[in-house]
Amino acid sequence: MERENRRAFGRTPDGTQVDELTLRDGNLTCGIITYGGAVRSLAVPGKNGGPVDVALGFDALEDYMAQDKYIGALVGRYANRIGGAGFTLGGTEYRLAANNGPNSLHGGRAGFDKKVWTVEELTGSSVTLSLASPDGEEGYPGSLEVRVTYTLSGGALDIAYWGRSDRDTVFNPTNHTYFNLSGHGSGSVEGQYIRLNASRYTPAAPGAIPTGEIAPVEGTPMDLRRLQPIGAHIDDPFEQLTLAGGWDHNWAVDGWDGTSLRPAARAWSPDTGIALEASTTLPGVQFYAGNFLEGCPAGKGGAAYGRRCGFCLETQFFPDTPNQPRFPSCVLRAGEEYRSATRYRFSTADSAGAAAEFSDG
Repeated sequence: MERENRRAFGRTPDGTQVDELTLRDGNLTCGIITYGGAVRSLAVPGKNGGPVDVALGFDALEDYMAQDKYIGALVGRYANRIGGAGFTLGGTEYRLAANNGPNSLHGGRAGFDKKVWTVEELTGSSVTLSLASPDGEEGYPGSLEVRVTYTLSGGALDIAYWGRSDRDTVFNPTNHTYFNLSGHGSGSVEGQYIRLNASRYTPAAPGAIPTGEIAPVEGTPMDLRRLQPIGAHIDDPFEQLTLAGGWDHNWAVDGWDGTSLRPAARAWSPDTGIALEASTTLPGVQFYAGNFLEGCPAGKGGAAYGRRCGFCLETQFFPDTPNQPRFPSCVLRAGEEYRSATRYRFSTADSAGAAAEFSDG
């Protein structure tokens, strides 16, 4: 089986081979590369029955290494931002790389997205990747073992995360796939639709670090609880949108209990009829509308990836949680096991069906 769905994708400058792993289940096909554990492609059937690749990605390893948008990648140790590039845990202060102004973003300068992951197990529809992060890497405490399993099943891409550290640490991995439900090379996603199952969000100060408040969305443009075009209010003169250049915020998932999958977001393209439902065991989801995608290398087949040509649904603990005592804790205690799960389920719906299913359910 391995020879049928594993191929060489390139080599890093130090000679390490990077492979692409192709998963299949029914009408779904997903390509994963071992560099960054990135989702390179995700083909799902559109309303006309033909496959549509809904994930942004590149044809060459060199483009993955050159870009700085985390396209498709697994990110960590800590997804999103940690304010002031540091935190205190157990009375000890830890300093991190400041790679986003004064803050640390997505694990630092050489996070999980820049590592070549090891293939632990590969079947026709699933792959488990592993990574060892040594004590002190990027400033984080603890020798950390990480495993991530991608599985295609029942019309969905499931991502299961596992981790264990020999010291108390903070841990918050996620996946940074950019979706475009009209096809990865189709241009802006502003005409596609979004709904978030979230009545609260975490407002941010300049620099995108949360203020510590978990605020209601009611009466603000941050209220995405009913299906609406991504572009409908993205440029409203509302301070949170102005500071971030559009949608790039963390929402608190309604009904989160830390154990079961909870619906977090739904999206839909009127062009292809493809609908996406994201659910997670994590308390937050970062909805990012690709406000800063310009400057990417050309994508697959020479596709131009410009501003707002893809959106992300990054399931996560809240940004800056190590410095925010009101937020759900992201501390992983020594010897304990971290587990979380996220599911991206795909289907097709016409306009009437999308309105009924996504606006009320």
